[in-house]
Amino acid sequence: MGPDTETPLVEIRECRLEDFDGVFPLLRQLWPESNIDPEKMRDIYLRLLEAATSHVFCALSGGRITGFCDFYVRDSLWQQGKLAYVDELVVDESMRGRGTGAALLEYAAGTARDLGCSRIELDSAFHRTDAHGFYDNQGWQRRAFLFGKDLT
Repeated sequence: MGPDTETPLVEIRECRLEDFDGVFPLLRQLWPESNIDPEKMRDIYLRLLEAATSHVFCALSGGRITGFCDFYVRDSLWQQGKLAYVDELVVDESMRGRGTGAALLEYAAGTARDLGCSRIELDSAFHRTDAHGFYDNQGWQRRAFLFGKDLT
């Protein structure tokens, strides 16, 4: 995996079980309108930490968790190899615009490259226009629409 990445403002490292209490408030910021069950979220977080295909890491500033990102790796017929897919990326509202998100994306891309991935992707909801501008500025290309269907 990629080495720990550090800038003057932020340290990026793999998440640990004990980091959940710092990560959870960030997930609430990511989905402020959702009713999030902390125990269900903790169970999923633990499974992500244990899954061989998942990579979960956080950004720390002054010893406090200020960012979170996770991605998984899968085989892709389209890429004829491994593809990394970012599921969540969130930076604490008080830290946005200071390089934390860029450091998280750089760490994710470097780790994915080290794992043999030829591409990394993510999706972003239509209403997250600030995030779209951020990804554009980071050199990510708009490639497709995401379609989904509830099964419950």
